[in-house]
Amino acid sequence: MAASLILASASPRRRDLLASIGVAPLVRPVHIDETPAPDEAPLAYVTRLAREKALAGAAAAAPDQAVLGADTVVVLGERILGKPQDRADGLAMLAALSGGEHRVITAVAVTGPAGLLETAVTTRVGMREISPAEAEAYWATGEPADKAGGYAVQGLAATFVSRLEGSYSAVVGLPLFETAELLRRQGLPLWSGDLPPMA
Repeated sequence: MAASLILASASPRRRDLLASIGVAPLVRPVHIDETPAPDEAPLAYVTRLAREKALAGAAAAAPDQAVLGADTVVVLGERILGKPQDRADGLAMLAALSGGEHRVITAVAVTGPAGLLETAVTTRVGMREISPAEAEAYWATGEPADKAGGYAVQGLAATFVSRLEGSYSAVVGLPLFETAELLRRQGLPLWSGDLPPMA
């Protein structure tokens, strides 16, 4: 029997992305220390967090349940931009991203019958110039407050994004092509041309 999937994240965006490929996970968020290690590179950091989330979820899961952990970071140069601490921090992030290019790295780890499988996807995002007034108005909407890098590509900030090279869904929170491959390797059914979508 195929394993059921636990999503070790409270992110509604990741839940909705999984639903879009026919997977209805059980949502069981885990809490881990997300402090970067000294001199930890962004790719190593985000991969470690995804792995730790999956393993923490697996520790409380049944043997036949797969667990998916994921993490997304916005990287400017080698600087990781997390969720804004407050308004000033959010406006500073938008100012730093304005008119330039940054990377979004999303790592995914899935535990299950095939062991621990993981991958990471990097997407390059270009932004047009964002005026201080636009940044203020965007912050006032409340949308960027809980988003890495202080913006949501799937929301109002789509009007700031001038180009995107890579996986759009990874910027939202989960690279669907790569995630589907990991889930298939763990024996989880999902939508494909010869399978009906899951209920």
